[in-house]
Amino acid sequence: MQQVKSRIVVGRIGGAHGVRGWIKIMSYTRPKENIFTYSPWLIHVNGQWQEFEIEDAQQRGERLLVKFSDINSPEGARIFLNCDIAIKREQLPDLDEGQYYWHDLIGLDVFNQDQVNLGRISEITETGANDVLVVRQKGENKSNILIPLVMDVYVKQVDLDANKMQVDWHFED
Repeated sequence: MQQVKSRIVVGRIGGAHGVRGWIKIMSYTRPKENIFTYSPWLIHVNGQWQEFEIEDAQQRGERLLVKFSDINSPEGARIFLNCDIAIKREQLPDLDEGQYYWHDLIGLDVFNQDQVNLGRISEITETGANDVLVVRQKGENKSNILIPLVMDVYVKQVDLDANKMQVDWHFED
């Protein structure tokens, strides 16, 4: 059974912005401004996860900015430089059947229609046309297999309880 992840990393802090303690962030959510809908945030700072409430948030063009309570200077904001932003799993909305969050798919073992284990999903990449599974093969000197994340075409079945994905993909070593 796949281990349920209690914290989901949704972004990263880029650095201080301005003189009043605002912080630049990089969002991993789609669309990126959805990161503002989650509160509180868990920030991995000084080697531990700490909870922070967002006092204010802004989007200025492509830039996302947040302000935490009691952080009122660039020096105070700099302690968060390059820290991960996470939320608790229960903050995510429920999905319809057949829909999955990327973090649920990463780590699944991938089998083709002949029950050959192709490897394990190490990451998912957004390409524009469709997302792509990066499947890391087991063993030395093995390359990654890239499989389009297209349900019912290449991805035939996802079984989170068995930590397994079934794909329609032929691969020759």
